[in-house]
Amino acid sequence: MSEDRSSSGQRSWLDKLTQAFAHEPKNRQELLELLREAHQNKLLDSEALAIVEGAIQVADLQVRDIMVPRSQLVSIKACQSPQEFLPAIIESAHSRYPVVGESLDDVLGVLLAKDLLPLLLKSPSDAPFNLADLLRPATFVPESKRLNVLLREFRANHNHMAIVIDEYGGVAGLVTIEDVLEQIVGDIEDEHDVEEDSYIKALPSGDFIVKALTPVDAFNEFFETAFSEDDFDTVGGLVMGSFGHLPKRNESTEIGDFRFRVLNADSRRVHLLRLTPLSR
Repeated sequence: MSEDRSSSGQRSWLDKLTQAFAHEPKNRQELLELLREAHQNKLLDSEALAIVEGAIQVADLQVRDIMVPRSQLVSIKACQSPQEFLPAIIESAHSRYPVVGESLDDVLGVLLAKDLLPLLLKSPSDAPFNLADLLRPATFVPESKRLNVLLREFRANHNHMAIVIDEYGGVAGLVTIEDVLEQIVGDIEDEHDVEEDSYIKALPSGDFIVKALTPVDAFNEFFETAFSEDDFDTVGGLVMGSFGHLPKRNESTEIGDFRFRVLNADSRRVHLLRLTPLSR
């Protein structure tokens, strides 16, 4: 008997949330209000609430809202040799690259960086390198495609990247499955991310990975600079002030003796930056 009482008293948050929906919300706004009320009543933690809200709101977004725009694409020309395109791959550190012919609108396929690893074992007597042999088929999607539909297609087709096409058939940008997932679950950490208890990470190349939330005074202390703390509290604010708009991934700007390139940003703010000293 006591075990039954104990069991009933330990209902999962899902059971409690189901009970909260007993009056059946009539629209999305009512649903969101119920979710937030559930959070206030400790039925949902903050992380779960953010994920559910992201999943609901992602249906309102289109590919054009999150894509990497054409001007910021890192592509490889089919006529290039490894010696010519490897520096761009090393610098950008992406895992997939569009391979193009005569122009950016002529996408021939997608190159996975991991497919270049066998080059390390090639000997002079092996067959000449042929980029076409490594290409994977490219997936194309319109700018207007909704993100929930795109995510479903990514999962069904086991794709991780799609080329975004505008209404005239030209390349407008690209989008990855990580871009979509980050709209739902927030930032996905990768090898560029800085440890939780630090703001700045030095790279072997001499560059630095800098969190946008780095206080300006901490940045000044680390780099022995004298950026004003009166206008902006964080490096992210300083960089956004230099851009004059909310920048997207791979946009760059120069401030003083540094070039800042955006590594991670969403529709609300910048998260991660790559800093290159210009005076070295």
